[in-house]
Amino acid sequence: MDRLDNTVRPYAWGSPTAIPKLLGVEPTGEPQAEMWMGAHPGAPSRTARGTLVEVIDADPKRELGESAVARFGPRLPFLLKILAAGAPLSLQVHPDLEQAREGYADEERRNIPVDAPYRNYKDANHKPELICALTEFDGLCGFRDPARAAVLLEGLGVGSLKPYVDVLRAHPEDAALREVLTAVLTADPEEMAHTVAEAAAACDRLGGDYAPYAGIAHHYPGDPGVIAAMLLNHVRLQPGEALFLGAGIPHAYLSGLGVEIMANSDNVLRCGLTPKHVDVPELLRIVRFEAGDPGVLRPEAAPDGEEVYETPIDEFRLSRHVLPEGGGAHDLTRATPQILLCTAGTVRAGEHELTPGRSVFVPAGEKAEVSGAGTVFRATVIA
Repeated sequence: MDRLDNTVRPYAWGSPTAIPKLLGVEPTGEPQAEMWMGAHPGAPSRTARGTLVEVIDADPKRELGESAVARFGPRLPFLLKILAAGAPLSLQVHPDLEQAREGYADEERRNIPVDAPYRNYKDANHKPELICALTEFDGLCGFRDPARAAVLLEGLGVGSLKPYVDVLRAHPEDAALREVLTAVLTADPEEMAHTVAEAAAACDRLGGDYAPYAGIAHHYPGDPGVIAAMLLNHVRLQPGEALFLGAGIPHAYLSGLGVEIMANSDNVLRCGLTPKHVDVPELLRIVRFEAGDPGVLRPEAAPDGEEVYETPIDEFRLSRHVLPEGGGAHDLTRATPQILLCTAGTVRAGEHELTPGRSVFVPAGEKAEVSGAGTVFRATVIA
């Protein structure tokens, strides 16, 4: 197996302290948002044999296994991250596989540069993802029931929100959510900025259920995404709990530290809380206008102490082992590629000692035995 040297991405929303604290290093004073583990060309992990991209490209079947290559092609199909949100991320959705292929092909036909700020589809893949909390973790996930969203908006006492309240109460679920989100994102910018300012002041004053939206408005004053966010479920994960974000589900991470895994894609359609491009017509094509519970996941027990976060996705499978002191070794050998990540304690993986934030890549079929006292997350595929 290969010890990984991973890149930390300094996005503006990142926490300056959470990742350094996990790694046991001094903060730099700059935001540290995501640590990437995998073979994404934007920031591939480094090994003693070269970057993980170079290692896999040299012999895909040996590194990934024949079944994974046959199923997903000669590339690692997932990206594992440690994510540290110190401020809200953009409100966003991801396409399904068919939508991604169609969107990518269309933008290729129109010769839109892949690095253009107004391009939606960087690749032809979908981007389902799973976030597992390491600390208390706040986020938004999926639409509220329209009637509950109406009560929340009405409680602000902001007159310019009344038309949205009326629509949410009078129309069928999907039509109501679609109409209100469309109206929010296409409203006159000056008028919407004034509405958001009034709503933010009311959220500050009211607190309670409104507190998360006051925090969002503090980071994004005047952004229509503040009102759009109030259409969504607020969820607070406890350590070990997780959220699965499938295609078309609007979501945003607000604060906290977590382990995130996703299909290896960059496709994001933004709804707000961002200075970046918002393509409203394409967004409305992708969003699933369905209300529902955010569906907090808790790990399910499997053999040998493994705890699995079950999802309907084959490109990734996330699980964890909580290893007690003196508990002996666990054999994690699989016929598929793996990344093992320590998040607590000290864990020995083969010849490598892993402390929090340290990780290894295990080629398909290679012996993978872990021992020690701590927590290790295991990322692999189903093939």
